[in-house]
Amino acid sequence: MTDNLRRLLAPRHLVVVGGAAAEAAVRSCRAIGYDGAIWPVNTSRSTMHGVPCFPDLTQLPGVPDAAFVSVSREQTISVVARLAELGTGGVVCHASGFAEDGVHGRKLQRDLVVAAGEMALIGPNCLGLINYLDGAALWPEQHGGSRVDRGVAVVVQSGNIGQNLTMQRRSLPLAQLVTVGNGAVTGVLDLIEAMLEDSRITAIGLHLEEMPDVAGLSRVAIDALRRRVPIVVLKSGSSDLGSRVTLSHTSSLAGSDVLCDALFRRLGIARVHRIEAFVETLKFLHTNGPLPGTRVASASCSGGEAAHVADLAHRRGISLPDFTAATASRLRAVLGDRVCVRNPLDYHTYIWGEQEALTECFSAFLGSGSDCHLLVLDFPRADRCSSDEFEITVRAFMAAHSATGSRACVVSSLPEGLPEEIGRRLVAVGIAPMQGVADCLAAISAAQQVGAAQIGVSEILPLAAVAVARRQDGPVEQLDEAEAKRALAAFGVPVPSGAVAARREVGRLAAQVGFPVVVKAVSPTLTHKSEAGGVRIGLMSENEVELAADAMSELSDRFLVERMVDGALVELIVGVHRDFQFGLTMTIGAGGVLVELIKDTVTLLLPATAADIRNALSLLRIWPLLVGFRGRSADVDSVIDAVSSIIDYVRQHADRLLELEVNPLLVLPDRVVAADALIRLSTADTRNSSAPCSVDLQDVG
Repeated sequence: MTDNLRRLLAPRHLVVVGGAAAEAAVRSCRAIGYDGAIWPVNTSRSTMHGVPCFPDLTQLPGVPDAAFVSVSREQTISVVARLAELGTGGVVCHASGFAEDGVHGRKLQRDLVVAAGEMALIGPNCLGLINYLDGAALWPEQHGGSRVDRGVAVVVQSGNIGQNLTMQRRSLPLAQLVTVGNGAVTGVLDLIEAMLEDSRITAIGLHLEEMPDVAGLSRVAIDALRRRVPIVVLKSGSSDLGSRVTLSHTSSLAGSDVLCDALFRRLGIARVHRIEAFVETLKFLHTNGPLPGTRVASASCSGGEAAHVADLAHRRGISLPDFTAATASRLRAVLGDRVCVRNPLDYHTYIWGEQEALTECFSAFLGSGSDCHLLVLDFPRADRCSSDEFEITVRAFMAAHSATGSRACVVSSLPEGLPEEIGRRLVAVGIAPMQGVADCLAAISAAQQVGAAQIGVSEILPLAAVAVARRQDGPVEQLDEAEAKRALAAFGVPVPSGAVAARREVGRLAAQVGFPVVVKAVSPTLTHKSEAGGVRIGLMSENEVELAADAMSELSDRFLVERMVDGALVELIVGVHRDFQFGLTMTIGAGGVLVELIKDTVTLLLPATAADIRNALSLLRIWPLLVGFRGRSADVDSVIDAVSSIIDYVRQHADRLLELEVNPLLVLPDRVVAADALIRLSTADTRNSSAPCSVDLQDVG
């Protein structure tokens, strides 16, 4: 299949089968300079776009590497079967009406897969593919691209978005474009693997309407990081990730898009949310590659533009560091005393139109040592204005870039402010022509994310295949709080000292535990005890404890009595739930009774390392409370140890665990304590089950 996919993507000779759409494919190939053999097949036509037709596949002069088939869906199956018999490498199936079209269509698609055999197959229900590197266009519509020697590859699930991308006027060098349609045989992951083998491809863009296999994406994304080929994704649409029983806060917080974000973040895949940002980010990565950081230097001849860059950079967390003394001195020498030298730089127009002076200015600017350097420049309308002086500015910047080799962009504040011809010239010399300051800064952030992932690729844990049904049918065992805490304590999760007692014993037990105490009603069916009135805190005597138990007697006849833990700096939620596509996932965030109101959480895919946990914590808005705020700081290492212990429990019970939640995990200056816990297990597999346990002071203390 791998060899056949290579043949399909870069065919030496190809066959087109059908009518007008097949002829359009011939026309598209010739338009971009395909010099291989083309064999049209049509029973009623003598030529297609001047190329002689064959009456049927049996008359072909050789075995095609690739085929474009545009006939009815029923005919498609028989044609594909015949192509497979001939030894064809791969086929693009243009026809629709397969799995996207009801029960009969799904049956036809199954038949199509069988007919394809060992061939690679793009589609059905797709426009096809264009290879701008080698000139092949198995494509039934107009397209706006042109041949390139190197560039980015794009895989899309929408034919129209794919076609629109070929029409972009943003100087993005497209190397390959594939629309996968239904992806019946050859999917997104197969295409990424094939594209990674081509050294001419500098970055890969994915437009996804639904997620591919998570473990497979993990594998190919890690391979891409090792090969230094960035991946950018535009994820649209939503899919049902399976019905899940929402009994804990965690499940209600971890929606499908949250899990996608967690996956992309883990794998160093840069996610964007707009088509414009998709194009700009790919263009930036093609020219500048991943970045070691987000220290940016900006130059423009306008104070307003300088302030605009500064404001947008601040919102993205991108720094604009001061120039070094050497850079500042060199800039002052060429700009004079009337210019305030700082970053972002407003270099004014005193040297406007003087190429030698501008080259010296930009050479000093590009030597600042920043991770990327931006020249903000909008060209005037060509139909009404002269752009001669702007051309001088570009030539000076290109000359300075040639001398310094620094990462650089020319950025227009409006997308239309950078002509396509100027953009092509900039790309050719390794300067990114960025259209829109906000999208440029988004691309810089994405490039830094990819760069960090490439550096740390050896520490990224691959995700295992997920073997779990969409529905969790069958009996479920929910541990009560005491049982859940005992289970977690066995793996090293700190829990309060306490024990379970019947109503008549709670006062005596509280005296043994030591006041003040917390008393909770205990029941495996009682999920959110605070809302149900099943918790009393700060009790200072046996009498108060007994009265509290009396008040909660309708909820349970068993009560957990624990020593009250005071002095928490932060309350966290740590939860795990099972997703049919992503497997076991963990949510960490601001916890306690206000968890849904605050909504400050980060999701991790498991397994996760201590470094993953620390990074997740650092993304929370409450992170400053953990590392130090107004003279108070928490023991972050204890938090990480506790979360790691929870992951150890999850790993041991991965075959049965449905949900787990610790809320709150109390974070103190010197330790952490799991104040509440919920665990739900499937009883379908009882290999790790155990009898219900009684909890005493020695068990949980």
